[in-house]
Amino acid sequence: MRFRSEPLRSGLARIALMLVLALLAGGAHAAPVEPGQVRVIDGDTVSVGGKTYRLVGFDTPETGPRARCPAERAMGAEATQRLRILVAAGGLDLRRVSCRCAAGTEGTMACNYGRLCGTLTAAGRDVGEILIAAGLARLYPFGAQVGPATWCGR
Repeated sequence: MRFRSEPLRSGLARIALMLVLALLAGGAHAAPVEPGQVRVIDGDTVSVGGKTYRLVGFDTPETGPRARCPAERAMGAEATQRLRILVAAGGLDLRRVSCRCAAGTEGTMACNYGRLCGTLTAAGRDVGEILIAAGLARLYPFGAQVGPATWCGR
């Protein structure tokens, strides 16, 4: 079963996501990256140049042993595969943004499991927006305290 939320499909949710992403961009410059430079770890995590980035603004289901049920694991695998397809198509820009962690912890296990934070666009579109539209992710406001997703159904 796919996690789908009708509010995310609304124009208001799209505007909210774009505002969050614009705020994250605040003065940082996106750097073009080639598909061969990007290793997709899961639906919302990539590695580029030896650095791992948690892509912000959205959340995808867990994969492997971190998944809470077979449906979440399958959907996480689908989100990961979709991100790999987007990356392989090229036209990528990676923008590093500051993580919402305690001062001095960014890049350590105390902040995002040692991952940096960033946004990734493919052909000018945020990959999170694409995955949300496909029903493979949910809006996850940067720095917000959001409860667990219901990837496993009810």
